[in-house]
Amino acid sequence: MPAVKELIEEANAEVFRRITAADPVLVDVAPAHEVIPRLGEAERVVLHSGPPVTWPRMCGAQKGAALAMALFEGWSKTPDEARALFESGGVVLEPNHHHGAVGPMAGTITRSLPVFVVENRASGNRAYCRPVESRQQFGDYGPEALRTLTTWREVWGPALRRAVRALGGLPLKPIIARALEMGDELHNRQVAASSLFANAMAIPLLECGLPKEQAISTLRLLGNHPVFFLGLSMAAAKAAADPASDVAHSTVVTTMARNGTDFGIRVSGLGGEWFTAPAPAVEGLMLPGYTAQDAGLDMGDSAITEVVGWGGFALGGAPGILSLVGGTVGEALAVTREMREITVGESPDYRIPALDFRGAAVGIDIRKVLQKNILPVIDTAIAHREPGHPIIGAGWVRPPIACFRQALLRFGQRYQVGQ
Repeated sequence: MPAVKELIEEANAEVFRRITAADPVLVDVAPAHEVIPRLGEAERVVLHSGPPVTWPRMCGAQKGAALAMALFEGWSKTPDEARALFESGGVVLEPNHHHGAVGPMAGTITRSLPVFVVENRASGNRAYCRPVESRQQFGDYGPEALRTLTTWREVWGPALRRAVRALGGLPLKPIIARALEMGDELHNRQVAASSLFANAMAIPLLECGLPKEQAISTLRLLGNHPVFFLGLSMAAAKAAADPASDVAHSTVVTTMARNGTDFGIRVSGLGGEWFTAPAPAVEGLMLPGYTAQDAGLDMGDSAITEVVGWGGFALGGAPGILSLVGGTVGEALAVTREMREITVGESPDYRIPALDFRGAAVGIDIRKVLQKNILPVIDTAIAHREPGHPIIGAGWVRPPIACFRQALLRFGQRYQVGQ
């Protein structure tokens, strides 16, 4: 019988292999109820970012986003009616991660919202992510926020669906690899990836038989949305991370997610169990008109990008992002080098020119996090602490170390390490 340490190393190597072998392909853009079985049921369900949370414990921004979804779905006619519906328990709240999905910031997904459907051709699993915008996902439930969701449902989602299907699916790995070489980090900076995606979709949108106005509207969206690709990078990351779950003896993190109240992680060898601690504040730059006192706590499923080696882990290759999140080029390079200290290996496909084309650091090992006292770095956006506001800033954040301590303690109990 191999020693426990040997079993852990073998398990972590397998998790690393599964994550880096992922071959994400955009195969559809579908109403969520068509592809996420839970949303096809009769109940009113809102999926949200982060670990499980109840309505009373939900942060202000996520409550605002949930109110918007109730108005968007026609469950309520006014924000007050929507609030009463949630307070009465008339809507079920569940994490995206329990349904193969992820969502940026508040992350809310309901039955008729379009989602990107990404298939991992290496493992056969699928993952879903809602579109990215700058208002509703940050807690705004005003007319402009609702108008964007409606346009996604009626115009942009159906147009992209037809074009993607006509194309026969769009491989995302080449876009992601090239975007990293062009200065994106695939979390807060998606400029190159969004442009590459727009280029790839332009001809299919024109040739798939759409009405002219619908095609132009969708092309205008793609051409003027510098973070459009975030929904795709998140779905691609989720599709890569899910097959790495439930590998016995593995100490590699497969989920990092926040709901604005709690920060939670999940670890491959510990299945679907969450290890949570209070969500931290994000340090960064605020948009005009806002101060740090306005900011809510860390929120969103977008840290799935760091789980597979992008975002804060690739910060050194994306100096352009520093004008949004703060910091210096030297600090960004140091962060990316630091992340190599707590991971299993380097990606053979996703490389960073600024670091002599070394691969992105992949596979956060909870043992190394605690042994070296180095926490992962996540670069992220900032939402208001109260409902009803759009994006107010962006910055960097590190998870609470308590999540990793809890996970390692449970790992020791599960596998009888040191007993």
